[in-house]
Amino acid sequence: MAWNEPGKDDKNDQDPWNKNNKNNEQGPPDLDVIFKKISGFLGGLFGKKSTQGPSNNNSSSNGGKVVAIAILVIIALVWFASGWYTIKESDRGVVLRLGAYHSQVEPGLHWNPKFVDEIIPVNVEAFRTLPTSGFMLTEDENIVQVSMEIQYRIVSPEKYLFSVTDADNSLLQALDSSLRFIIGHSTMNDALTTGREVVRQETWEMLNKIIASYGLGVQILDVNLQQTRPPEQVKDAFDDAIAAQEDEERFVREAEAYEREKEPIARGQVKRIEQQARSYEEGMILKAQGDVAQFNQLLPEYQAHPEVTRQRLYLEAMEKVLSTSSKVLIDNEAGGNLTFLPLDKLMSNTSTSSTNTVVETEIETRSRADEQAGLDERAASSQRVLNSSRSTGRD
Repeated sequence: MAWNEPGKDDKNDQDPWNKNNKNNEQGPPDLDVIFKKISGFLGGLFGKKSTQGPSNNNSSSNGGKVVAIAILVIIALVWFASGWYTIKESDRGVVLRLGAYHSQVEPGLHWNPKFVDEIIPVNVEAFRTLPTSGFMLTEDENIVQVSMEIQYRIVSPEKYLFSVTDADNSLLQALDSSLRFIIGHSTMNDALTTGREVVRQETWEMLNKIIASYGLGVQILDVNLQQTRPPEQVKDAFDDAIAAQEDEERFVREAEAYEREKEPIARGQVKRIEQQARSYEEGMILKAQGDVAQFNQLLPEYQAHPEVTRQRLYLEAMEKVLSTSSKVLIDNEAGGNLTFLPLDKLMSNTSTSSTNTVVETEIETRSRADEQAGLDERAASSQRVLNSSRSTGRD
């Protein structure tokens, strides 16, 4: 008998999978039954009539509505619960509604409609670094290897995310372009030694100008020029040149320190010499004025009593001279000259300093004697003029 021919047990033979056999629990599910239940549920949900009787239709329709409402409520609760999210203190949330930028949220607990809004957190407090390096050509056609690093942070999350395709890559390209432009307008000596700070500042300024037109939403916090060095083939020669420049700067600083140390001393000496010269000038002027005043006072006395005045002046001069002299002077009236006995040379205990004093005193005595002789001559001539004037008056 074929497998599809009816047998003794029609109920069991009609089902090739033996689905109606209660003892067989391992068979596959009846797909027809499942499809009928689903179609009946959907028909009751949307008001379609069923092939069953009226009582079964009402009961299945009411039950389907209750189940549908329960499922919808559960789905709504899950959807509502899944919409809560938290933004960290250091972040800002960028809200995308149906794929387009909508708003920005602050840190804290927030809710968004799930599957409608998308939240992208962006850290706006973290300091980010971006390095660049490479071989670059200077203005004097030399090659240098330059490494630079910048620090930045995000200040406008929506611009950072949507102004350009990749903000970090755009910033890196702008940094590399700015650095190459500044190095290309600098000499190799400036880039390696004294102009490093200038290169850093000018690169910073140019980078800010470039990213301002892009609207990247970032702020440059610092630019650090890490190293500038020549190619390895000439590195030793440039190291020697840099060492020489450093020695030159050190010598210049030492010279400036020496200048600052010696200049006040020299200025003080100049002031002291000026004051001494001014004091000497004033002293000589006062002394000359005193001599003139003394001569003006002595002239009437000399004119009235010439012999007495001459003798007094002679004695005063000799008193001054002999008070510091170790010689004995003898007046030779016959010859009219003064002689002296060198007693200091006869003394064995006289030192060399005393000899020098004697010589100086002798010279001073002779000079004063000559001066006194000149005064006597002038006095005599004055007396002769006076006598002649008196005789003329008598006549």
